[in-house]
Amino acid sequence: MDAQEFLIFETDVAAQLAMIGYIFANLEDRAGDFDAGDARQVESVAYQIHNAYSACDELLRLIAASFENQLGDAARWHSALLLRMTQPVPGVRPAPLTKETFLLLDALRGFRHIFRHAYAAAVDPEQVQSNLGRARRAHDCLRRDLSAFLEQLKPR
Repeated sequence: MDAQEFLIFETDVAAQLAMIGYIFANLEDRAGDFDAGDARQVESVAYQIHNAYSACDELLRLIAASFENQLGDAARWHSALLLRMTQPVPGVRPAPLTKETFLLLDALRGFRHIFRHAYAAAVDPEQVQSNLGRARRAHDCLRRDLSAFLEQLKPR
């Protein structure tokens, strides 16, 4: 990746990280002093966790499109993409995510799947609360990982 390609890529990543930051700010605003007995708050926080993972997923797709240009099996591409981001591609790119970040995001991916597809089910406040903690840790880890990733890619 030459200097100009890197600058464009870095700008795209920064824009998506800004969007992720905005969504996490909304999540924190909604979470406040989380009350598992407040159904509206539980649902609002669950929705923001869903949005946060979706924005992270979009960032990973941006990285894949910039380097690998394929997503693979349509039936499992979310999990395959997430796993792929833990692997370096020799001569192409370093691994964007650490195992710690992968595990947190994978748990959030599962939560998002349930949230999206369990239309008639009530949102479980305990699941929301545990995923709120995961989301907070994932946000910190993702920022750390992407900073290291971009530093490794920076043309010298």
